[in-house]
Amino acid sequence: MKLLILGGTGLTGPHQVRYALSRGHQVTLFNRGRRPKEWPAAVEELVGDRDKNDYAALRGRQWDVCIDNPSSVPHWVRDAAAVLKGQVGHFISISTLSVYASDREPGQDENAPLHRYTGPDAMAETMTALRANMALYGPLKAEVEREAARQFGEAHCTVIRPGLIVGPGDETDRFSYWPLRVQRGSRVLTPPLADPVMFIDARDLAEWTVRMAEQRAAGRFNAFGPAQTLSMGSMLEQMRSSLGSTAEWVEASTSFLQEHKVSAWGDLPVWVPGDGATAGFHRRSNARAVAQGLSFRTVADTTQAFMAWWAQQDEKRRVAPLRAGLKPEREAELLAKLASAKAA
Repeated sequence: MKLLILGGTGLTGPHQVRYALSRGHQVTLFNRGRRPKEWPAAVEELVGDRDKNDYAALRGRQWDVCIDNPSSVPHWVRDAAAVLKGQVGHFISISTLSVYASDREPGQDENAPLHRYTGPDAMAETMTALRANMALYGPLKAEVEREAARQFGEAHCTVIRPGLIVGPGDETDRFSYWPLRVQRGSRVLTPPLADPVMFIDARDLAEWTVRMAEQRAAGRFNAFGPAQTLSMGSMLEQMRSSLGSTAEWVEASTSFLQEHKVSAWGDLPVWVPGDGATAGFHRRSNARAVAQGLSFRTVADTTQAFMAWWAQQDEKRRVAPLRAGLKPEREAELLAKLASAKAA
């Protein structure tokens, strides 16, 4: 297969490249050339800037499948299609669970209602505007999906909607906080341990995306795991076991966390409240993707792979404050308040 990957140097892209090469495919990357990588075999790398509608390097070329990793504004898809339509046999758009209009109802599948963009012109929205107003993220990604289907046709288009992407290569620390915190040991402030959590290892997402490219499997798919229900407590227990840690859980209620302005997803990554407006966030159906071959590494595998990757990062990165999660002094303050509340 001749495979074109738009992007290819972020979290999932490098895993896609290595897996595709291992399966004998020819890989071409298209990006701004700012983050060069070393590959285990020959990879063609083409340079262009999608913000500037610079697709000259793609003109006159043909590929079997294109995987579009980074598109978050619909004009990126429209502009790419002006060059690629008729030149690629199948188009895969990497979207997000954030396209859904509501997270309240558990068990919803890919047919649940999506956000609608309500601004003046979705095609005029830029990455600069999106970064300035992240409330646009879900509606614009939904428009990206619609534009991909319009340009390449439903029968030749796959939309993959990942949840939180985790594991080796994650620079956001939105999952990383937990294995690093568990490894540090002592008393660990946790949200309600029974609340469900779902996420996907970047390697699982990347490898399944390549297999979907091989199958030209059209349709829309929620891509996150595991296949069975996973609770916050079970995730932490598996991390603790895989790391040989002696960490102790100190569970806080949702009401305590909200009262003390501890944010879900940010201060306590991965977690969102398992009731109310987010009751369905970690209870969305992934049955369609599982039936199509999506499989999952264990929490222990993801934890150990992340820790091995983390150990290879330079010291400045490893000692710097994490980009998500509670700072140690803030956690200590909350643990003390929780203890006082329980003693009262």
